[in-house]
Amino acid sequence: QVQLAESGGGLVQAGGSLRLSCAASGRTFSNYQMGWFRQAPGKEREFVSSITWSGGRQYYADSVKGRFTISRDNAKNTVALHMNSLKPEDTAVYYCAAGREYHILSDPSGPSEYTYWGQGTQVTVSS
Repeated sequence: QVQLAESGGGLVQAGGSLRLSCAASGRTFSNYQMGWFRQAPGKEREFVSSITWSGGRQYYADSVKGRFTISRDNAKNTVALHMNSLKPEDTAVYYCAAGREYHILSDPSGPSEYTYWGQGTQVTVSS
């Protein structure tokens, strides 16, 4: 079992920045590919970003490419999402997710690829 806990959400003006963090516990963190998803009210959960075990490869949704950066620190069991140039349409609950242990995700953008989920953290961007 892996437990995930997000933090860092809040209210920010458009054009501002936030840094989300996800702390993992329970298993060897470096054995899991990690991802960030978000869900806005009335919308389906959507992919934001993903990172491989060692952090050597990152994936981004087109909507956040160039503005968001994902990173991980396997020594600290954390994955972060650095969000810059935030827009009102980035408003959502952001979720951290972990894939199956040792499993290479065939589609990092697919929610079904991920086994463990955090409770989410609210990000609100005002115009």
